[in-house]
Amino acid sequence: MRLDAAIAAATERLRDASESPRLDAEILLCRTINMPRSYLFAHPEDELDELTLARFEDVLERRETGMPMAYITGTREFWSHEFAVSPATLVPRPETEILVNLAICEIPRDAEWEVLDLGTGSGAIAVSIACDRPLCHVTAVDSSEAALAVARENARGLAPGNVTCELGDWTEPVRGRVFDLIVSNPPYVRSDDGHLAKLRHEPQDALVAGDDGLDAIRILAADCGALLADGGLLLIEHGADQADAVAGLLREQGWSNIACHRDLAGLPRVT
Repeated sequence: MRLDAAIAAATERLRDASESPRLDAEILLCRTINMPRSYLFAHPEDELDELTLARFEDVLERRETGMPMAYITGTREFWSHEFAVSPATLVPRPETEILVNLAICEIPRDAEWEVLDLGTGSGAIAVSIACDRPLCHVTAVDSSEAALAVARENARGLAPGNVTCELGDWTEPVRGRVFDLIVSNPPYVRSDDGHLAKLRHEPQDALVAGDDGLDAIRILAADCGALLADGGLLLIEHGADQADAVAGLLREQGWSNIACHRDLAGLPRVT
């Protein structure tokens, strides 16, 4: 089969599974033949042999089931860096970049702050902060060893030397320590949320947080104060409809200067 014919056929197959079926088809074919996209345009008449077609068929079938492109390719761009991801981690979302931006804006360029990322997953938040503020030391915590393996890989490749990964449940591995800044993108989806069906390939324990989606944020509100230096800051990502509830939980635990920031779509996203 010619390259152009393979792309056309794959595009049709992916129309129900993707919002960008042709782009996905081109990217998957490029990964299969280990060539840049420009090669597809320059050599549409090239023929795919049976072995290559079989490999292409395998990745197409996975995309047809709704598996995110990031899991198929093993990478996702975030904060202008290419991060390794796996089914053990959530796929980093563009809206989470507001959390990174807020953190970086708070940290002076010459500061040697201690920063804590709780529920780090792929390490995208922790590593992005470490890249932009290399004098800081970032501790990344997650309860999944498989996720931490991905975070360690990203730290080694992008921010060697100033990210430490710790295995454990929320604040447990770092109790007794003091941080200048704590960030977290915790699970915040309600257990009955209909959108979960579309997210079935991603780790559910990194998405779901009880009947109201606030179980993890309750833990952060209760436990993070003991870890912060005087004048320290806590930044939590949450659902667009949870800002008032999150503020209420924080007030109950004695937090002050509570404010919510909107993402690029104008939705309340980080408190």
